[in-house]
Amino acid sequence: MPKKAKSRRFASKADEFEKAVKEGYVGRCVLVVTGDSAVAKVRLGSRDVAEACKQARERGEGFHTYLKMIIHEALEAAKAARKTAAL
Repeated sequence: MPKKAKSRRFASKADEFEKAVKEGYVGRCVLVVTGDSAVAKVRLGSRDVAEACKQARERGEGFHTYLKMIIHEALEAAKAARKTAAL
């Protein structure tokens, strides 16, 4: 009878992902973000995804929640910069 592969347990998905990155199993990634009525695909490098995972974990937030938050903050900052430039 064939042996079953040992299942690895990780503390979180971020830990599992970081290990995959270190071992070279992850290349360029595509992140799909869905909103109320729109879908956006964002291509992120594996290093950026790993860093976002790390920062999300440090803040005690979920990965997707953290990405939504930093995108929202960047959009608000750009909007404020446009208003300041227009004055």
